[in-house]
Amino acid sequence: MTYALISIPFMLLALAVALALTPWRDRPAARRLWAGIGLAAAALAILTAVFDSLMIASDLFTYGDGHTLGPTIGLVPVEDFCYPIATALLAPAIWFRLTARKERRDADD
Repeated sequence: MTYALISIPFMLLALAVALALTPWRDRPAARRLWAGIGLAAAALAILTAVFDSLMIASDLFTYGDGHTLGPTIGLVPVEDFCYPIATALLAPAIWFRLTARKERRDADD
């Protein structure tokens, strides 16, 4: 089994949750949410590329032969970016939804 096959369900679940939590009726809010997701994904991808490459170069861990897709960014196999991207999808979407409820409650008081 490859790392990609393990990662795909997490990515699909994260995408489904992010899409479900998007306030589609409020276009400016949806744009803000997806802008936040994009910024978080970019930052996490850069950090993953830099620090995972350093850890791989230092032989802190390796990937088994035949378990990766092949393409890399730096020394990092592309499938290693699935978890930070899933986090970038989930964290802003959950945060946005939780703070939107609090703002609505505060406005009602």
